[in-house]
Amino acid sequence: MSPANRTDGRPSAPHAADTHDMIRVHSARVNNLKDVSVEIPKRRLTVFTGVSGSGKSSLVFDTIAAESQRLINETYSAFVQGFMPTLARPDVDVLDGLTTAIIVDQQRMGADPRSTVGTATDANAMLRILFSRLGEPHIGPPSAYSFNTASVRAGGSITVERGAGRTVKATYRRTGGMCTRCEGRGTVSDIDLTQLYDAGKSLNEGALTIPGYSVDGWYGRIFSGCGFFDPDRPIREFTERELHDLLHKEPTKIKVDGINLTYEGLIPKIRKSMLAKDVDALQPHVRAFVERATTFTVCPECGGTRLSEGARSSRIDGISIADACAMQITDLAAWVRDLDVPSVAPLLAALRQTLDSFAEIGLGYLSLDRPAGTLSGGEAQRVRMIRHLGSSLTDVTYVFDEPTTGLHPHDIQRMNDLLLRLRDKGNTVLVVEHKPQTIAIADHVVDLGPGAGTAGGTVCYEGTVEGLRAGDTVTGRHLDDRTAPKDSVRRPTGALEIRGATAHNLRGVDVDIPLGVLTVVTGVAGSGKSSLVHGSIPAGAGVVRVDQSPIRGSRRSNPATYTGLLDPIRKAFAKANGVKPALFSANSEGACPTCNGAGVVYTDLAMMAGVAATCEDCEGKRYQAAVLDHRLGGRDISEVLAMPVARAEEFFGSDEARIPAAQRVLGRLADVGLGYLTLGQPLTTLSGGERQRLKLATHMGDKGGVYVLDEPTTGLHLADVEQLLGLLDRLVDAGKSVVVVEHHPAVMAHADWIIDLGPGAGHDGGRIVFEGTPADLVAARSTLTGEHLAAYVGA
Repeated sequence: MSPANRTDGRPSAPHAADTHDMIRVHSARVNNLKDVSVEIPKRRLTVFTGVSGSGKSSLVFDTIAAESQRLINETYSAFVQGFMPTLARPDVDVLDGLTTAIIVDQQRMGADPRSTVGTATDANAMLRILFSRLGEPHIGPPSAYSFNTASVRAGGSITVERGAGRTVKATYRRTGGMCTRCEGRGTVSDIDLTQLYDAGKSLNEGALTIPGYSVDGWYGRIFSGCGFFDPDRPIREFTERELHDLLHKEPTKIKVDGINLTYEGLIPKIRKSMLAKDVDALQPHVRAFVERATTFTVCPECGGTRLSEGARSSRIDGISIADACAMQITDLAAWVRDLDVPSVAPLLAALRQTLDSFAEIGLGYLSLDRPAGTLSGGEAQRVRMIRHLGSSLTDVTYVFDEPTTGLHPHDIQRMNDLLLRLRDKGNTVLVVEHKPQTIAIADHVVDLGPGAGTAGGTVCYEGTVEGLRAGDTVTGRHLDDRTAPKDSVRRPTGALEIRGATAHNLRGVDVDIPLGVLTVVTGVAGSGKSSLVHGSIPAGAGVVRVDQSPIRGSRRSNPATYTGLLDPIRKAFAKANGVKPALFSANSEGACPTCNGAGVVYTDLAMMAGVAATCEDCEGKRYQAAVLDHRLGGRDISEVLAMPVARAEEFFGSDEARIPAAQRVLGRLADVGLGYLTLGQPLTTLSGGERQRLKLATHMGDKGGVYVLDEPTTGLHLADVEQLLGLLDRLVDAGKSVVVVEHHPAVMAHADWIIDLGPGAGHDGGRIVFEGTPADLVAARSTLTGEHLAAYVGA
């Protein structure tokens, strides 16, 4: 008799398979975690909170999610594992009850010029199939509408041997939709000749202004000996033929001073040596030249649509695929809804669902042709969420990294609904978050702390939201914090005039941004805030921009090298010990020869995943043993780099190791809330918010008069927001003008002046809906921001 059919009244014993309802972590020691043990309920929404640097990401991403992914990767063959990222086993005693983890983080999408919002989701692929079925005139299969596919024709014969030895001849042909002029990029690059040479000078007088093309070296000998032109005649007197040879001549063998060489025109040579490389990877002076000499213009052949003429000519109800991709997604969804063709009904239903997901997640203002590299971290994270919303998977662990980043309070409720929907499908949802609105919907809360870095790494609270609110942890105390609008606001000292701003969705906006005060630009996501601030404030002298773009750097880069802090420290060590400063650089003479100053040795295991092991010679310290004999204030260079910023500030303020230049930089790092970072922590391990604050600390020493910040509260705990407001106040009191794009109500309430854009997103936004003080905005309650700010301050 089955347990379900028992009639004796006794409850049936639970099935063994139903007992695994917890993810158990015992003694996790990853990064700063101090033997952390937690039990996380499955099929519930758990929020991890705590001050920045308390160990949230170490527990959620580097322990739970990393081990889940490592175990899944191990199920693949050794050959397949060779193509996957290497994941070391986290330092933890027990990890039980794991399920498949899907990580939805804030990594920006790759800046591949051919990657768009449409190609990053399934929307573009479905549109291509739709047009290949219904488009008039019919031009071919779905690939004919793809700007990532080139048309190919190949002649010849394919011989097919059959029983009687017959052959079948065929020619191969593939129809693609790529524009042949711009190769699917939508833009073409032109070189400004005035930036290559001074036409009034001869080559021997140094007419060329291209980095590395000096007449004193090989180039001077080549120009003198090639015989194509007179190097002593000014370039403006060259004949058309000579100018063509200087600029465009194809590679030609020449002999100079008895040596065989190849001469090539300047433009093809520059295209190969400079323009074909990633601009950010070039040396600073070469990058400055490339940015100065290259202009990117809309492709004249495809008009920026990236598509061939054939793909643009095929239409459904007068709309081409280029028109469809350029529409705002909410408008495209309405157009698709009006199509009623029974033969493609399942495809239309799937496309409608995908497009509706964009609107649901607050991205209805985007268009499918928007380059993926231009999305913010929060937008990129939400685009990745779209493919999971319609997923049929259940009993999966979804891991989110601050999903409310970049969201207006009005949009946070929508995000909360989506997280709850994922949970209600039977999934475990783990969220790292600081916003009180999202903490409030949690079934279970894990609060880490009490401090950051070495002062964190322990569980301060585990339980319900009500218990957190009543508890005495930093998060619990600050959960109901409210910042009231200031009684008196600062008076502006001038104004930055913006007239007729039309970038992206702005509708001829006229606005005066007051100077000498703290100005907050706000509005729902997609209302035009970044377009106004980044697209309209001139990037001239005196404007310091601090955004969340990734800091370019290798594993060797750290806060000490990025801020320039290491230079005065190296010089002080060198002076105190009577040796060269280069000895104290792990990238130069002082590097451990075994690991070349990396601290770890990478072993490539051919087709299996490679292994990274701590260098046995230097024990991960990165320096030669002889270098560590040199000390300053009783510490060697590796011990100094292991110090947190706050400890280093004390150290370099002491008499035996006083370095005022280092103290100034460390003071700025502490001011922006990074006192817990160690000086030698690799930049690749920093979060988006930490990167931005590191940039802010670096730029605080600049002579700029106008500081433009893009959501500086990203990744900040409620307790740290107060510190940030104090820092912004100090900048303004020092005579600076601070313009902040921000959604955080505490920053809005603290502002001297608010500029609110809206009323909606995309083409429903792009207008100024309020200008004035926070108190006036609360009193008027005339906008979505006004309503939420009034609710926040309790008015």
